[in-house]
Amino acid sequence: MLWVVVPAFNEAEALPTVVPWILEQVRAVDPKGQVLVVDDGSTDRTSEVVRGLVAEHEGVRLETLRHNRGKAAALQRGFAAALAEGATEIAMMDADGQDDPGELSRLLARLDEGADLVTGARLVRRDRFVKRTTSRFYNSTTALISGAPGRDFNSGFKLMRAEVAEDVSPMLYGEMHRYLTVIAHHSGHRVAEVPVEHHPRIAGSSKYGIARFWRGFADLVTVRFLLAYENRPSHLFSGVGLASMLLGTLALAYLGVLKVTGDAIGGRPLLITAVMLVTVGLQLVLFGLLAELVVHARNVNRRERL
Repeated sequence: MLWVVVPAFNEAEALPTVVPWILEQVRAVDPKGQVLVVDDGSTDRTSEVVRGLVAEHEGVRLETLRHNRGKAAALQRGFAAALAEGATEIAMMDADGQDDPGELSRLLARLDEGADLVTGARLVRRDRFVKRTTSRFYNSTTALISGAPGRDFNSGFKLMRAEVAEDVSPMLYGEMHRYLTVIAHHSGHRVAEVPVEHHPRIAGSSKYGIARFWRGFADLVTVRFLLAYENRPSHLFSGVGLASMLLGTLALAYLGVLKVTGDAIGGRPLLITAVMLVTVGLQLVLFGLLAELVVHARNVNRRERL
């Protein structure tokens, strides 16, 4: 059963057009398909509009967050509701009408070919120049840092199997929705892209801002760290710490040789630098060991619960 999760924040103008459009295309591929709108604490009439659509159209549902918690939290709520109702495939689409629901059949076909998560890649975008430019830079940087395949990581149009939605849900917070493809790829799921049509916004205004751009990159670093070192944090911290201690020790050895030959080393900046490198390196090694203890305790608790 196909569910489409539509996170919405102040989209009362667009939803009366977008939701029936999505529902029509969903029912064309799955007569039992559902469209779930998650109102992310909107301050306009979004919930009221969706309640009217629920009464008018069978197959439309509404979930409401009391406060604006962000797109990731709205998707997490939507995924949980869909999974609880037995959804086998879950799609996510934006509420502004820029994603074309007519492309769902192509994404489903790619899923049938063996992919676990398919992204609708907006290779020709109908957005402002600044948004297109920053998104292009963001996508290339994400591919470089994460190692995941893709050209449009930030696309809000995705289709995934239920098990993928279940796996990625725990990491949906902040701006992590941008990295669903990266998270799924590093979790062992097969990811793919299908070029899709991209339309201008139907109504309302974009919620995109430069602050989201920088928050997104901060979350990219977090994702990369969690995926690479979640279960072995000492490999990072102890590795950096040992390198720092080695450099500091070499510098102290050099200064020791100078001291033996009669040179004064008390006023040399290198002495302070070397001591700091050794001290910081030792602290990082100990921090890595403490992090390993935390991970070990967490894994023991998980095994006991099982």
